[in-house]
Amino acid sequence: METLLLLFPQFSYMPPKEEAYFKMFGPVGLQTPKMKDDSSRQKDKERKSRLSLFLTKSGSHENVSPSKKTATTPSNISTEAALQWSDSFEELLKHSDGVETFSQFLRTEFSEENIEFWLACEEYKTTDSETKLLSKAKYIYTIFIESDAPKEINIDYHTKTAIQNNMAKPTKSCFETAQMKVYSLMKKDSYPRFLQSDIYLRLTRRKGPGATMFRRRSRSCVFNDRGEATNEPSAW
Repeated sequence: METLLLLFPQFSYMPPKEEAYFKMFGPVGLQTPKMKDDSSRQKDKERKSRLSLFLTKSGSHENVSPSKKTATTPSNISTEAALQWSDSFEELLKHSDGVETFSQFLRTEFSEENIEFWLACEEYKTTDSETKLLSKAKYIYTIFIESDAPKEINIDYHTKTAIQNNMAKPTKSCFETAQMKVYSLMKKDSYPRFLQSDIYLRLTRRKGPGATMFRRRSRSCVFNDRGEATNEPSAW
């Protein structure tokens, strides 16, 4: 980034999203027409459009207060269906409405990248084409894994390094360890809070207008050198 700023001092300051894009793809569009052929310009345009679409669709942590991330639940979800989600985290993930509602809850905690990464990995594992596997792997790595990624997930150093080493020739299982860690974090930490949240209790008709509910603070989960999830006492 420092080298690029030396070459392009006009970018000494830029908004967080643009900075993330700048780090990933470089100063796209800054070269003269003679330095870039039509094919190169088209690839840059498509790459920028994909990233912009992803960040717009999935949201971003930047400059958004919790009050602006108010979760709204679909009105067509029945109480009976919502109650099934409390059976287990696995049951919740079987239902598209359950996944969407859980995603809305995670946005209120600024941790929606976890479910987005898990879903991206599920889709990635269904890819058969080696060419598509490579492009999807690089995309997931750029969005979720590398340092300062737009939706960087919280995984330990060894897991991140292992993924980085596999990027030259990715396999269907190259994200499996990270996916399992994120899954475990959501199941043990986020899912219990989701079941006690306003968004879920309203769906199951166990919280009415004007009712008061006390929610415990969100735990901060970190990974130790062995890659195990641990709760950080200082976060309480």
